[in-house]
Amino acid sequence: MEIKKIAVLGAGTMGNGITQVSAQSTFKVTMYDIDQKFLDRGINTIKKNLGRSVEKGKMSQSDMDVIIARINTSLSLKEAVADADLVIESVPEVMDLKKDIFKQLDEICPKDTILASNTSGLSISEIASATSRQDKVIGMHFWNPAFLMKLVEIIKGIDTSEETLNNIVAVGKAMGKEPVVAKDSAGFCGNRIGVPMINEAFFVLGEGIASAEDIDKAMHFGWNHPMGPLALADMIGLDILVNVMNYFNKELGDKYRPAPLMVQYVRAGRLGRKTGKGVYDYTQK
Repeated sequence: MEIKKIAVLGAGTMGNGITQVSAQSTFKVTMYDIDQKFLDRGINTIKKNLGRSVEKGKMSQSDMDVIIARINTSLSLKEAVADADLVIESVPEVMDLKKDIFKQLDEICPKDTILASNTSGLSISEIASATSRQDKVIGMHFWNPAFLMKLVEIIKGIDTSEETLNNIVAVGKAMGKEPVVAKDSAGFCGNRIGVPMINEAFFVLGEGIASAEDIDKAMHFGWNHPMGPLALADMIGLDILVNVMNYFNKELGDKYRPAPLMVQYVRAGRLGRKTGKGVYDYTQK
């Protein structure tokens, strides 16, 4: 099956990033959301991202215009997916919401359409259970920012077919990504390793073993990470990380209990960059 047209559900940070990388990779894309203001914001973000590349001489204005011309937007789910070969869902990490959307997609999409979820850790098999095409449901987890990060995790549900897997690996490569195939397990591969590392940094900070700055320096200079785990946590959002760790704790056991200090920060409203304060204070910068 040749994939030419992609529908992306959600125009937020991940949705518009996936839309951008799809259009840059010559796919025709329709970006769907429930409110025009979300679509407008998503398109404006894509234009700003591409505009920076034009300013830096990495692409021409005509190249940017061609990419934007490949993108359509829609407030109608049925219209957005009508002729899509692949649908990539990128809505909030709520299982009931995702299952409801996939049930709708199963009813309105062409029978050969592949349905992918950008979930960062929820069960693909459970999402697929809401459909009658479980062989065509798969995880396609992009990393933020999707148009820059090279990784895409491809997650097989228990009934995902090899044909579907091969098609989506090919799409990932066509987008210039490095596909990593993982089994359907909490956190898959990248987050199963990375999020507990961030969590452990909070244990070290909470126990007073080292300062936040020195913890980040240790991982930056000692392990060659581009940024320290605590600074990364502030960028991701501490509330998101606590939710992920609670999910890991439930699925995988007490080893994945969220660090008390991270929970305290969330309760205090210190969620990271988006609130101006997390581990670090961004209000003075």
